[in-house]
Amino acid sequence: MSSSRTGRPPVQRAAKRPATPRPPGENPFLRLYTRAHKAWDRPLTAYYLILGGSLLITVLGLVMVYSASQITALQLSLPGSYFFRKQFLAAAIGGGLLLAASRMPVKLHRALAYPILAGAVFLMALVQVPGIGMAVNGNQNWISLGGSFQIQPSEFGKLALVLWGADLIARKQEKKLLTQWKHMLVPLVPVAFLLLGLIMLGGDMGTAIILTAILFGLLWLAGAPTRLFAGVLSIAGLIGVVLIKTSPNRMARLACIGATEPRSGVADCWQAVHGIYALASGGLFGSGLGASVEKWGQLPEAHTDFIFAVTGEELGLAGTLSVLALFAALGYAGIRVAGRTEDPFVRYAAGGVTTWIIAQAVINIGAVLGLLPIAGVPLPLFSYGGSALLPTMFAIGLLIAFARDDPAARAALAMRQPRFGRKRAGGTRMNRGPRRWNTMRRRASAARSSGER
Repeated sequence: MSSSRTGRPPVQRAAKRPATPRPPGENPFLRLYTRAHKAWDRPLTAYYLILGGSLLITVLGLVMVYSASQITALQLSLPGSYFFRKQFLAAAIGGGLLLAASRMPVKLHRALAYPILAGAVFLMALVQVPGIGMAVNGNQNWISLGGSFQIQPSEFGKLALVLWGADLIARKQEKKLLTQWKHMLVPLVPVAFLLLGLIMLGGDMGTAIILTAILFGLLWLAGAPTRLFAGVLSIAGLIGVVLIKTSPNRMARLACIGATEPRSGVADCWQAVHGIYALASGGLFGSGLGASVEKWGQLPEAHTDFIFAVTGEELGLAGTLSVLALFAALGYAGIRVAGRTEDPFVRYAAGGVTTWIIAQAVINIGAVLGLLPIAGVPLPLFSYGGSALLPTMFAIGLLIAFARDDPAARAALAMRQPRFGRKRAGGTRMNRGPRRWNTMRRRASAARSSGER
């Protein structure tokens, strides 16, 4: 065998494997679909969709809150970043709540259901006490915390109904009581009507609609019979019609569905029409971040209920479709978590949270598009408002915890290795061997040890 100039034997390269021919009739699109389906069906898909989707919505929401609220802040003689700083503080606190909720065991979530419900009912009743509760935009649903900070207890009522309702139905399912209609309805429906009554005392019809959607979602997941479900829906619909008919403001909002021009009279439809103007002027890619025209006093509530319209004007159709895609991914992941679990509490809680977020997003976006009446509900994780952001981020933490609790997801997370070095084991550093780094210096020292100088 011939040797090289350095005296070392030549390196023998392994023969290349022959390329396996593809089947002549294989469709490349079918192969791509198969790979995508396998990647989509991985155990951690729901976990990454919930975590990544919620974080992207929150970050994009912070950017749009800063852009949409600058003019409003300056008109109020406040710094341009005033609303952004408050929203950023709420997002930081909400991030802590999300992390805490994602690390809690399911038993602790169930134990928190009753305290959260009792606290929400107490605060919602406290809103109606003169001198404590305060009205914002005609709705008596706020409590002042001092200075410019306020809290809306009805937002925490959504979280309370999800946790308490899921725990209640899960306990009854374990005792096989859900086959009787009285156990299906009592005490879930009376407590839900109590929360709805406290909300409607303040005149907040939008939050009441979201709470009703959560109630129907829990009943649907519990397997309520069609007649029972239709009966509860009919009663709720009748109450809603009465509340709308007896309020000129709500009738005016209903009359603005599909409006394209401002009108004179009670139903002027100014906000609904200028929301359409903002979306129409955005085009495909928008006028640019910060370049909205409607936020200069033409569009009321530009950074809260109608932030989706400003997003369409500045980021265009591409931006709005991106927001819709993120909410669709979040909804799919929530449904997947609820459908694959064997724990009844996880199923009902995940279904309740998903119903809450998606129903609120649909109602908000539908109002901006002129397809639904303006209900005054924020876009979850996106609009300005700390009272809405905090319980929503805690609910996202619930979904993350449930996604991690899946047996296949737990096994996949346990198999993950750290990127650098060996996996840490128990004991001190003296019990672990030194880390070996595959660097150029290490390869060079190995070469010199063979005798070459």
